[in-house]
Amino acid sequence: MFETLKNAFRVKEIRNKIFITLLILLAYRLCCFIPVPGLDAGLIESTVSGNDFMALLNSITGGSLAQGTLFALGISPYINASIIVQLLTVGIPSLEALSKQGEEGKKKINNITKIIMIILAIAQSIGIIATFQNISGDNGASVSGLQSHFFGGQVWLNYIFLVIVYTAGACLTMWFGDRITDKGIGNGISLIIFVGLIATAGSTIVSILSGYTDASNVTHNGLDFATGNLAPLWQVLGFIVLAMVIFTLVVTVDLAERRVPVQYAKQVKGRKMYGGNSSVIPIKIAGGGVMPLIFAYAIISFPGMIIQLFWPNSDAATWWSMNFSSGTWAYVLVLCLLIFAFSFFYARISFNPEDISKNIQNNGGFIQGIRPGKPTADYLKKISNRITLFGAIYLSLIAFIPSLIFSLALGTSSPLLSVFSATGILIVVSVALEFDKQLEAQLMMRNYKGFLK
Repeated sequence: MFETLKNAFRVKEIRNKIFITLLILLAYRLCCFIPVPGLDAGLIESTVSGNDFMALLNSITGGSLAQGTLFALGISPYINASIIVQLLTVGIPSLEALSKQGEEGKKKINNITKIIMIILAIAQSIGIIATFQNISGDNGASVSGLQSHFFGGQVWLNYIFLVIVYTAGACLTMWFGDRITDKGIGNGISLIIFVGLIATAGSTIVSILSGYTDASNVTHNGLDFATGNLAPLWQVLGFIVLAMVIFTLVVTVDLAERRVPVQYAKQVKGRKMYGGNSSVIPIKIAGGGVMPLIFAYAIISFPGMIIQLFWPNSDAATWWSMNFSSGTWAYVLVLCLLIFAFSFFYARISFNPEDISKNIQNNGGFIQGIRPGKPTADYLKKISNRITLFGAIYLSLIAFIPSLIFSLALGTSSPLLSVFSATGILIVVSVALEFDKQLEAQLMMRNYKGFLK
């Protein structure tokens, strides 16, 4: 990867695209620190850290949600809208036809996605602001994270203002991502999520190390910084080593694939002979990527968010926190079942054995020992189901093993446990690998001399 970056900076056009990408990402991160009036940031931060789903959104936004800044929603409304449109494309024939109409169809689907994104941004803004309105104080009483002196004490005007600001921030974040995709290198949306996760990890580690260098602070973020105590420094170094080991294992599995050999028969057309070559069909173990995990976390957290939003002090809220909070056996079981279900669902979307079988047969290809047509489709479906099963087991382990390793090695009270969640690890690895592939493709396209030279 470092060799690819070094070669990319030698090409002027690629170098300019990299600089444009970095400038847009820098502008995005600067906008993440623009404060929004009318919010009590101290109360909001404690509320976000106590909610699993909001903590995940906060890590994706690079801490903007906990600080209540302009980009508090980040890119999450656009991600949810893309997922919804992708699911609707499978179930609605008209959208499926649009997806097969080339660039023009993609533009129309992209416009539909943006409209749904605005609707989701408004709904998500209302939900988050309502959550900030009912915050449990230190004595258990309900306090408001909204500052009532704005707009003459009219809370509804404060609601409208914050919804408009947060929705505009989500739209601006989407615009930044589109500009990176058009003018820079890589997928802009993925890079924005990547930068948010890295920023969250970096700020947490820097805050711990800054507390260590300050000898006057005896404790910082739950860690002992008394003079001569090297435990915090060793925890940071241990976290980095464990993170590198886990990243290596995730990259190894992420790049693993089953290659099904396909042989193409020779065909004589006129005076020329075509075919006679062989190829492979790559089937990845984690074909759905991080999407099954995101879907599973969103669905299992949705009932808790609704209960916390409308009935924060009810018996239902108490029962849910006792039986379905993070770490309970019911939470683990339901989350694993959801991961399995969405893994097979996404495998079906990304890899269609019937369509691949038809394409192989139309091009005069065949799999050795398998008859063309339905037998080939059944054979590919059988392989896909087996690999998806291992992929679902892998995602289920990834959902819990990294946190378990970090908690055993660093202690359950360490703030480093919140640096990288399982979803964050998969996103960081996937985006880094995709960016490397984009750079290699750009280099190959510009270094290819053609058949005349």
